[in-house]
Amino acid sequence: PQWLLQYQRPWLSGDLIAGLIVTVMLIPQSLAYAMLAGLPPQVGLYASILPLLAYAFFGSSMTLAVGPVAVASLMTASALSPMAAPGSETYLMLAVMMALMSGLIRLGFLAFFLSHPVISGFISGSAILIAVGQIKYLLGISLPRGEIIATVSGLFHQISSANRSTALIGVAALIFLFFARSRLAPLLKSMGMPATLAELLTKLAPMAVVIVSTAIVAGTGLDQSAQVAIVGHVPSGLPHIGLPQISWQQSQTLWLPALLISLVGFVESVSVAQSLALKRGQRISPNRELLGIGAANIASAFSGGYPVTGGFARSVVNFSAGANTPGAGVISAALMAIVISAFTGWFYYLPVSVLAATIIVAVLGLLDWHTLREAWTYDKADAVSLLLTFAGVIFLGVEEGILLGVALSLAVLVWRSSHPHMAIVGRVPNTAHFRNVDRHQVETLPGLIALRVDESLYFANAQIIEEKVENLIQSNTGTSTVLLILSAVNQLDSTALAMLTDMQKGLAARKITLQFAEIKGPVLDRLRSTPLGEIMRDQIFLSTHDAFLAHAHQISEKPDADRRPL
Repeated sequence: PQWLLQYQRPWLSGDLIAGLIVTVMLIPQSLAYAMLAGLPPQVGLYASILPLLAYAFFGSSMTLAVGPVAVASLMTASALSPMAAPGSETYLMLAVMMALMSGLIRLGFLAFFLSHPVISGFISGSAILIAVGQIKYLLGISLPRGEIIATVSGLFHQISSANRSTALIGVAALIFLFFARSRLAPLLKSMGMPATLAELLTKLAPMAVVIVSTAIVAGTGLDQSAQVAIVGHVPSGLPHIGLPQISWQQSQTLWLPALLISLVGFVESVSVAQSLALKRGQRISPNRELLGIGAANIASAFSGGYPVTGGFARSVVNFSAGANTPGAGVISAALMAIVISAFTGWFYYLPVSVLAATIIVAVLGLLDWHTLREAWTYDKADAVSLLLTFAGVIFLGVEEGILLGVALSLAVLVWRSSHPHMAIVGRVPNTAHFRNVDRHQVETLPGLIALRVDESLYFANAQIIEEKVENLIQSNTGTSTVLLILSAVNQLDSTALAMLTDMQKGLAARKITLQFAEIKGPVLDRLRSTPLGEIMRDQIFLSTHDAFLAHAHQISEKPDADRRPL
């Protein structure tokens, strides 16, 4: 990779510090997100080694931190739970295969069908699902996996049977993590601690909670005396390289969820990478990001992991900690390999409720109220798409929610283009500029309807445009010319062509001339090869100004011309 060939010694200190901090943050997250995905905890650690190396060699962002994330973990669990028992050998093989498929799918262009409000609604809905699903682990309640309504109802009815020790540890961890996120750094700064050190300690808060809670359970034996659920044995040793054996029939059912994970992961990664790159005046390549995330998932599959993508929180920490290149990710991978090789025994007494608290705090930070407020103020259609996607994820399911979001994105696009903005224009006095008569003081010519259509012409809006022209003719008696200004038209399909052909014939029968102006070259090239183009050869003008001059010349030959404005 280019960054490695151009690597400079001064960059090393920043990469080392960032790599260490991200590793400390990644350890509890990897364990927690593996649990969220229904996988053994070591799988989360496996997914935090080779994927980081693969992205470092193929990605384009200098600071994106790749690994297990909450939303991809939820999508993995949602897709695989109906197919196999969580944690089983078959379940693990399916997770590995889905990571491989996510890496092989190169349909990044489909991500453009997911608008930002739809992605925001999907992630926010997923965050709610994840947080609600973790409450049972936080409180030590035994509750089968189910829909959110059944889960909430079960939590309400079984709250009295919660394991008190588990709940005490989990809720205490939750409170501390929320406090650390918003209050710890300002508190430390007010006590005279340097800002950099205060921010660093804040980032290490999750690891501190893991260490303290593990020590408490190990020292008091709460796992035996109070039945506090713990992580238990985590196998040590680096993952084996290779792919599991899986039947083609099983893999066929994974293509859709793998595609959805790939799309969501790509969009999330690119948005995070782009925002961080702009802060340093850098640039990323979407094509290389697609390659990098794909390579990371393939590497995850070959090392016994599950689908990964760029994480928002870890990437921000990586950026803030001073990462200069993807070398920080390489350092994190090396440190994770050391942890897996020698220190997994330290996680034996880690309370599951603490991992649940870690997940809840992380995902609640994904709730995007800002986008909802902005969309509601600026564009109600986008806001409705966001809310419906949010509700779809919560009440229908993860896959159904994202598919609903794609459908809503396309529906909004079609609805907008099927109701194009159209304006009657006139000339700005003493200029060759033309503007909307409803917005500006302009001059018009008698007998001329100059209508600008601000959208491509196709089957969804052809009839609406035809009706608009007819209504204008009905309300403007004495119309002799209809000028369609097509400067915004990038495409004219066969339905729109048939509509314009019929319009020309109908207007000609009523002694009204149809004219075009400002047609773009590619559209004009196709139009000239049609019968309509032949008929209208002398009625197509390079500019609206030329069309106005031609009409002015025509009416100047009529001494009794009525020059009332339209």
